[in-house]
Amino acid sequence: MPLPVSKYFVIDFDSTFTRVEALDVLGEISLDKNPHKERILQEIKDITDDGMDGGMSLKESIEARLKLLKANKGHLPELVDRLKGKVSESFMRNRVFFDSYPEKVYILSNGFKEFIVPIVEEYGIKPSNVHANTFRFDDENNIIGFDEESLMSTNNGKAEQVKALGLDGDVMVIGDGYTDYEIKKAGLAKKFFAFTENVSREKVMENADHVARDLDEILYVNQMERAFSYPKSRIKVLLLENIHENGVKLLKDEGYQVEIHQGGMDEDELANRIKDVSIIGIRSKTQITPKVLENANRLLAVGAFCIGTNQIDLQGCLEKGIAVFNAPFSNTRSVVELAIGEIIFLIRNLPDKIKQMHDGRWDKSAINSFEIRGKKLGIIGYGNIGAQLSVIAESLGLQVYYFDVEERLGLGNATKCNTLNELLKVSDIVTLHVDGRPENKNLIGKKEFDAMKEGVIFLNLSRGHVVDIPILHENIVKGKIRGVAIDVYPEEPKSNNDEFMSALRTLPNTILTPHIGGSTLEAQENIAEFVPGKIMDYINTGSTNLSVNFPNLQLPTFQEAHRFIHLHHNVPGIIAKINNILADHSINVLGQYLKTNESIGYVITDINKEYSKEVMKDLKKIPETIRFRVLY
Repeated sequence: MPLPVSKYFVIDFDSTFTRVEALDVLGEISLDKNPHKERILQEIKDITDDGMDGGMSLKESIEARLKLLKANKGHLPELVDRLKGKVSESFMRNRVFFDSYPEKVYILSNGFKEFIVPIVEEYGIKPSNVHANTFRFDDENNIIGFDEESLMSTNNGKAEQVKALGLDGDVMVIGDGYTDYEIKKAGLAKKFFAFTENVSREKVMENADHVARDLDEILYVNQMERAFSYPKSRIKVLLLENIHENGVKLLKDEGYQVEIHQGGMDEDELANRIKDVSIIGIRSKTQITPKVLENANRLLAVGAFCIGTNQIDLQGCLEKGIAVFNAPFSNTRSVVELAIGEIIFLIRNLPDKIKQMHDGRWDKSAINSFEIRGKKLGIIGYGNIGAQLSVIAESLGLQVYYFDVEERLGLGNATKCNTLNELLKVSDIVTLHVDGRPENKNLIGKKEFDAMKEGVIFLNLSRGHVVDIPILHENIVKGKIRGVAIDVYPEEPKSNNDEFMSALRTLPNTILTPHIGGSTLEAQENIAEFVPGKIMDYINTGSTNLSVNFPNLQLPTFQEAHRFIHLHHNVPGIIAKINNILADHSINVLGQYLKTNESIGYVITDINKEYSKEVMKDLKKIPETIRFRVLY
């Protein structure tokens, strides 16, 4: 991508090109054995911050820090080694920018050439384009000062240096400090970009033409060669329903703009809020409906931080090219443990006995209190949770029976039932672990309760709509069902501040829990790492592995290539149309991958670096196209 001859980039070093202030790192080395190291390092940092905000003259700042450092020339090689590992991440991934425009990039720093040049040279920046201070040493190579004749050691020195360079064209300044802004203030730069990837200084951002989270953002604004076609800092993420902080951190660390909303949102509120959102994270309460999707013009992915996805219009997402990811395994153990605990509680009649104790009544009796050993446990739904529950229950002495509409291999000594009715008739305990598909609504109703044994224990830790609640209530009241544990409900409060309403409240030997089957710290941490990982992989590489609605495709990343993603309606001939367009533009294909399902086709194409931008327009014009994007 050619750079206009008249455009130059002037870049700061400390906390911009690198993630740290170099003199702070030098202090960690030179003061290693000093008993007052931490106090002195804090003094150095405070002086640095004061200088960056414009509260102290530059010469005063440099002199004060060097005096505290007590550094030697022998410390510099280790400093350089450390700084090489501290280059800002967005600079590292955009080396192509520096390789492409070595004549147009300048480093202007109030730091020192002795450690700056070895770092930036590796990025193709010429030593002659580095303007910084230099150290003065005594006969024993101790650092005793700096070249005070250098422009970079004077107040407003960066502006004076740019003036001295006489750059014939537009100057773009990238930095984190007030001295970088002074170049623009002096009328010597077209734009000042406040670089905030490593540090954010309020006074600096207030004076910026553009606050840039990273170098990707700056290169995007200037329409230049870059690692990602679209800056991560422009990707907006909305997280609802108290997503675990680990998930929030992962998404923030990736560079996204993350907004947190503790509760759920109703349809109208979410439809209005989702208009500029690229990624949304929800749990079980928030509904991604057709109306919401109508307003989701920028949405790329939905993360369900739970197992179920029945709250999401999966087909609607598919038709709009929105990938959906969930956490199918992350909270399995937590749900199983809750089910086991509740089975024991209910068969011992503990809910009633506990309540009596709190009411001051002592009822030491074995009536209606049994062991679980030898009882028949009927598991409806033998997926990840049902199967794991089967294994643990059998180890506790329960006889396990299971039913599933899909063919499932029984684990251990579990007995498969051919019909739901067969399972209901034999089971002393019935527990539901089915998914939320619409056809499962009222899966357990009057006919099913009538088929159960007298005095059965009944649990539902799956989905709220699969049980007919009025019929359940009726069977509890008349004693057909001797113990009940319910964790999910047809209607649930949107937040912890709303009242829970249910006909099941106050019933005997009944455990009601607020949809917490998977709400353990371990499960939430697992989910918070799993779901963002899948979304970030999709955004960065196009991988759809374990997507709920997209064809699953996972592949390696090419270093020297651009990657095109083409999502289209699954009709014959699309791959031929794509390749004909690529051939018409003389594009060399390095790799191509296609996966389809009954609705869509998903194509990833890796091409060489040289291509005409017109090819993107032509690929988007293919009539069957749902979504097209360039990853890198």
